Amino acid sequence: MTPKLPINIDDLLRRRTVESERIEYKEGWNPEVVLHTLCAFANDFHNLGGGYVVIGVAEENGQPKLPPVGVESAQIDAIQKELLNLGHSAIAPHFHPLTATYEIQGKTILVLWAPGGESRPYKAKTSLSGKKSDWAYYLRKHTSTVKASGENERELLSLAATVPFDDRYRQTATLNDLSPYLIRDFLHDINSELANEARELDIEALGRRMNVVGGPAEMAFPKNVGLLFFNEQPDQFFPATQIDVVYFPDGAGGDRFEEKIFKGPLGRITSDALDYIGRNYLKEAVIKHPDRPEAERFWNYPLAAIEEAVVNAVYHRSYEIREPIEIRIDAKELVVLSFPGPDRSIRLADLQAGKAVSRRYRNRRIGEFLKELDLTEGRSTGVPKILRVMNANASPTPVFETDEDRSYFLIRLPIHEGFTEVEKTTPQVTPEVTPEVTPEVTPEVTPEVRRLLTMLHGEMGRSELMVVLGLKDEKHFREYYQQAAIQQGLIEMTVPDKPKSRLQKYRLTELGKKLVSK
Repeated sequence: MTPKLPINIDDLLRRRTVESERIEYKEGWNPEVVLHTLCAFANDFHNLGGGYVVIGVAEENGQPKLPPVGVESAQIDAIQKELLNLGHSAIAPHFHPLTATYEIQGKTILVLWAPGGESRPYKAKTSLSGKKSDWAYYLRKHTSTVKASGENERELLSLAATVPFDDRYRQTATLNDLSPYLIRDFLHDINSELANEARELDIEALGRRMNVVGGPAEMAFPKNVGLLFFNEQPDQFFPATQIDVVYFPDGAGGDRFEEKIFKGPLGRITSDALDYIGRNYLKEAVIKHPDRPEAERFWNYPLAAIEEAVVNAVYHRSYEIREPIEIRIDAKELVVLSFPGPDRSIRLADLQAGKAVSRRYRNRRIGEFLKELDLTEGRSTGVPKILRVMNANASPTPVFETDEDRSYFLIRLPIHEGFTEVEKTTPQVTPEVTPEVTPEVTPEVTPEVRRLLTMLHGEMGRSELMVVLGLKDEKHFREYYQQAAIQQGLIEMTVPDKPKSRLQKYRLTELGKKLVSK
């Protein structure tokens, strides 16, 4: 059986972590069609990170049909041999996808992973039927594979030998700089079947399987994205790889400030910074009105908007510029600053309206890992979600700033106006805002949080909790159950210093126990 890929196969089939333009489903094996698609993924025209071809799964109205048709074992061996031959003789420069088989509902399917190539542009034979054949460049256009022509072909040729920063080799590092422990934790966190095989693979084999190692066998190097996610101190290779959270209690011009600096693997510091902000600076107000039974609820800053702003900065910043991501918080706004700014192809007016789509991404691999860790939904979704979430919270409209040189990108999230009024006087506000009523007496909780508290017995892990709650969407669980309960001090982590630990579990706090016992 072939080794597995660093993905969650169920998420892939349901397109939870990979966009539709990066997946093709094939009921059967058609070498010519698959060849052209692999060529298009290798060219990775928009720096999306290549894509996947799933063989043995039919497609209907753009969606995979399950249960799958499957592929016979003997045919899989023949397909892999033919792929090897095609990679040498029908695509130039040579290109070979990574392959893996999976058992889905009693059937075997074959998954081809074609990362963005390191030697683009790639061209492939237009036909495999004759001895002589023309060659052409292929690109992905939405969910289809097409021949490159005109301006697109000229632009593809201009990308010759250019590889996004995060996918380049780091020749000042060695394979020993990749931590197998961090890699295994990542695979475990995303529920990849490769986690079961990871302990049996040496670091080079595991790194190549995850496409974080490249180069010939005699001179293999880690890629930048591997060091960013799977080295305990990536700032030794990329100075200022950190997130600085700074709080100004007296305003930005005041003499007092609180600073917390997060350094370490990219996934960890992103989660840790967001958890820290959630625990220390997010507050919910609940205002009761005498003329209606429903209370009015709102947050000073909605967590989902902060998540998107911070992850956007982690994903799109340059790791060649020695400036950290800075998050500034005061009584008026929360600001996320990163360097440099958005691509020049994006107009600021479109960005402010939530309609901007980048022509090409600065980093193509970082987004893959952030999506697998469920820290972002997808490309070009951050700004629209920030606008949507701020509006749903009845917050003022966020502001997006840059300069003519696109040297920086700044996102301003204004505080909810209700909190500026609360500071003056609002006697009917819940514990988070008004000190006269303490949380221990009347904690306000949502129905989701109350369900979580009643189902949490002893110490339970995330997966176990989702099962007893009957939930399948991890992001929904994290936002509306887990984080909401943690922010209100009703549950706590058993390993607070390592939020992403595979040993992480949750338990009721004393406040949570009091609420459940009522």
